[in-house]
Amino acid sequence: MHRVVALVRPVQSTFELGCAVEVFGTRRAGVPQHYEFEVCTETPGPVPTTAGYAMFVPHDLSALASADTVLVPGWTPVEAPLSDPVHRALLQAHAHGARLVTICSGVFALARTGLLDGRSATTHWLRAAQLQREFPHIRVQPDRLFVDHGDVATSAGAGAGIDLCLHLVRVDHGAAHAALIARHMVMPPHRDGGQVQYAPPPPSTDALDGLLEWADARLDTPLTVTDLAAHLNISPRTLARRFADELGTSPGAWLLRRRVDEARTLLEETDLPVEAIATRVGLTSAVNLRRRFRARVGTTPGAYRRAFRVS
Repeated sequence: MHRVVALVRPVQSTFELGCAVEVFGTRRAGVPQHYEFEVCTETPGPVPTTAGYAMFVPHDLSALASADTVLVPGWTPVEAPLSDPVHRALLQAHAHGARLVTICSGVFALARTGLLDGRSATTHWLRAAQLQREFPHIRVQPDRLFVDHGDVATSAGAGAGIDLCLHLVRVDHGAAHAALIARHMVMPPHRDGGQVQYAPPPPSTDALDGLLEWADARLDTPLTVTDLAAHLNISPRTLARRFADELGTSPGAWLLRRRVDEARTLLEETDLPVEAIATRVGLTSAVNLRRRFRARVGTTPGAYRRAFRVS
């Protein structure tokens, strides 16, 4: 039996912990049980939760010493440091061969061990910039649902913890067993795309002397970088420098992102066919929209509409 031990702390998120329990700790009729699941904490006893009740955790950090997988189901507040005993227990578990796994904000705890330095990792899209800022040696991948290096693995927002846990079951016991568990959970065994489809488009801004607002109102026209530069009476080269300095991107990349973001809004809020949306956002054809949409959002316009259509 593969022993999974979740490390919890006050105030513990019940949902992130529940994701792990559902995959690793729930016994189901007709489903082979390959995992033992246990919960531990630094100071055994009542642990407050985000649901307003306390759960009783009898096991201390010594439980991590015999774990095959150590799971950190969230870490709030994310600024909370690791105590010396927790820091030491996580490093010792890793040194003994345990797989260290985090869900959502749990990556901040793992990052403080140094085990993610020089590696890629992910977290909830709202926290990705903070994670990169506080841990510059980590290659943060904000669009990934999860990142697995074998000995360490991280997931995005809370729901992506289920994606990661099912992925680990696939790695451990094959796709058929993971699909069986997913079927019992009434979950897809695998989700297409990354986090971008779940993050809202960034708000419009009047930066660059109102140029962005002007361009937003004309996305249905064949705007070019030359047109953008002409509106400000500057050269395309000067415009590129200003975009790089003020927005950290290029004029062409910004324009394409805005076209795709507007397409997302139209897919969510209207019944317009994809061909009409492509024309309305200046991407000319349905073929071009589908190609650009998948490259940026990680899924197709049709799949996106089915998931996010506002009734």
